[in-house]
Amino acid sequence: MMGCGMAGEITDYAGSIRLNMASETAKAEVSVKTFVDGDTTHFHVSESVIPGGVIKARYLAINTPEITGKIEEYGKKAAEFTREKLSQATSIIIESDDGSWNLDSTSERHLVWVWYQTAEGEAYRNLNIEILQNGLAIANSSFQNRYGSVCMAAINQAREQKLNVYSGQKDPDFYYGDAIELTLKELRTHPQAYNGKKVAFKGIITLNHNNAVFIEDYDAETGLYYGMSVYYGYNMSGKGLDILSVGNEARIVGTMQYYEAGGTWQVSGLTYRMIKPKDPGNIQLLSSGHQPAYVPTEAETFAKGSVTIITEEGPTTYAYAELALATTVEMKGLEVQEVYTTENEDSSSNGALTLTCTRDGETVLVRTAVLYDAENKPVTAEAFLGKTIHVKGVVDYYEGAYQIKVLTMNSITIE
Repeated sequence: MMGCGMAGEITDYAGSIRLNMASETAKAEVSVKTFVDGDTTHFHVSESVIPGGVIKARYLAINTPEITGKIEEYGKKAAEFTREKLSQATSIIIESDDGSWNLDSTSERHLVWVWYQTAEGEAYRNLNIEILQNGLAIANSSFQNRYGSVCMAAINQAREQKLNVYSGQKDPDFYYGDAIELTLKELRTHPQAYNGKKVAFKGIITLNHNNAVFIEDYDAETGLYYGMSVYYGYNMSGKGLDILSVGNEARIVGTMQYYEAGGTWQVSGLTYRMIKPKDPGNIQLLSSGHQPAYVPTEAETFAKGSVTIITEEGPTTYAYAELALATTVEMKGLEVQEVYTTENEDSSSNGALTLTCTRDGETVLVRTAVLYDAENKPVTAEAFLGKTIHVKGVVDYYEGAYQIKVLTMNSITIE
């Protein structure tokens, strides 16, 4: 392994080590499924490696600034760096640190080294170390692994060169201004305009799932509801969580971002400071005792409908489901044709169901959380297959398709 170079010398540590295909470590050739952030990528992999054929990879030895929960300086640049390198790769190989595919502390992501090649015959480069040497990550047990001395040398060089997170300079891609006050309609119809910016808006909290809430607001001018997924993560205080309770009207303050893993927009980076409850940067409770709208919706409208909105730029036409994303809907008379059960013991979605339904010749997907009956037993596919159901849920998006997400058995009525 290489140490630091001589004073003033710039060393390409990512290219200084070689991928040893004959070593005892586990290895697999992969392709990108989803870019998440600088140190997390979901890869397609052989089912002989991971059942289901997708590995959620957390890069060893590095910790890049956040963009999926809280928004941090240089997080966007780190994420774009990873995307650029792997998008140009002709081959990608992931490697474990020893002879096994090891999980991280979440028990859902596998810890890996990521190697990429940009042309056939060229040596593979180590992306983890390349991120470190460009100053786009801080150390994360960086010395305690098989490439530890090279990792530390890369970090020290980035510090000496004052690169990115070590520069002491403001991140040109980070929004340092005050929150922009707007409506959910404006945010939903012009998401790109607010990407990476701090925004503030109000709405009714309708559902809470996986450390995120769905929030919706009615617009009298168009007669429509507009919604947004709001990710609050794991650091919200008790009082802050109370504000985000279902049925509350809240003022949300956070950063608008595109969530790569879900293929949708979300707001994240929420804060609540108890010592300054009226701080304009805090989320705030406006009122309570509200109910989700659960707008009655026809299958044809959901599958093929469109809505034209007049904005300052003129009329813009949206698919109904696109504009209704993250709002609550009710749909009746769905005939369940097929049921797919998620089978992944390492995931919290193990046992969740996807119902392929039809109504009047149109197909509608209904995605459930893991459901339980009155006796707290898991609900299986047999409960729905061949039945006609009425559902209440939130419009969601997954792998290129809009669907209705349902969180509890109480939200489904079986005829």
